[in-house]
Amino acid sequence: MITTDFAFGAPCWIDLGVPDPAAARDFYRSVFGWRFESMDPEGNRYGVFRSDGKAVAGLGPLDEEGARPAWMIYFNAADADEAADRVRRAGGGVRVEPFDAEGQARLAQFTDPLGAEFAVWQPRDSRGLEAVDEPGSLMWVELFTTDSAAAVEFYGSLFGWSTRDVPMPGGEGTYSIIRPSGEEENRAHGGIVQMGVEFFEQHAGKPYFHPVFATADCDAAAARVGDSGGAVNMGPEDAEGVGRLAVCADPFGADFVVLAPDPS
Repeated sequence: MITTDFAFGAPCWIDLGVPDPAAARDFYRSVFGWRFESMDPEGNRYGVFRSDGKAVAGLGPLDEEGARPAWMIYFNAADADEAADRVRRAGGGVRVEPFDAEGQARLAQFTDPLGAEFAVWQPRDSRGLEAVDEPGSLMWVELFTTDSAAAVEFYGSLFGWSTRDVPMPGGEGTYSIIRPSGEEENRAHGGIVQMGVEFFEQHAGKPYFHPVFATADCDAAAARVGDSGGAVNMGPEDAEGVGRLAVCADPFGADFVVLAPDPS
């Protein structure tokens, strides 16, 4: 589970880049009840989604030419500049050089050697998300990649993640559960899944991370996704030992999952 004490290498912030932030605000308000708080006077640049007053995500315009609307996952880092150096040495790329974000954190965005984009958050005045692992907030992250062994090696070298492989349903490969270095099994925060190249044709041909949001009622949340202009690409369906989930996309194609956890 993800907690707000944010161990090194744990997900601690997420944000969404889309071409029409105003439409995204309406969509996620309809699905999760999130309220948007703008960080600029005009209200058309970066801002924060809040649930019950707590920060649960960020939202901004997609300015990068040719970029696909997507959620960006930020992982806790002690030193964003050192992380950038380590990414380069491990064969990844630096998309956005480390910079200070309004005194809240020092950030940087990267690409792993297989093409998945991710970021780091070095806390300053803000540790990141204010609510996690509760309805309407982040509870898990997943990396879909073309080579899970290479991904495990890369992120292990960068964050020291521990992994545990479990069989996928139906015996179709393995699912690598990831957790921060030195933490117990109950602090697992995500998984890595290997998929064939053809799977990524609908995702600009690149591996990617997506967030999993907790919900009290998966079927109701999935219905709201469809009613609000998004798409339900899989489910809702039960996953043994996990809960009831649906794989969704917002109106711009950014992927996410809604999950009602198994109470047992």
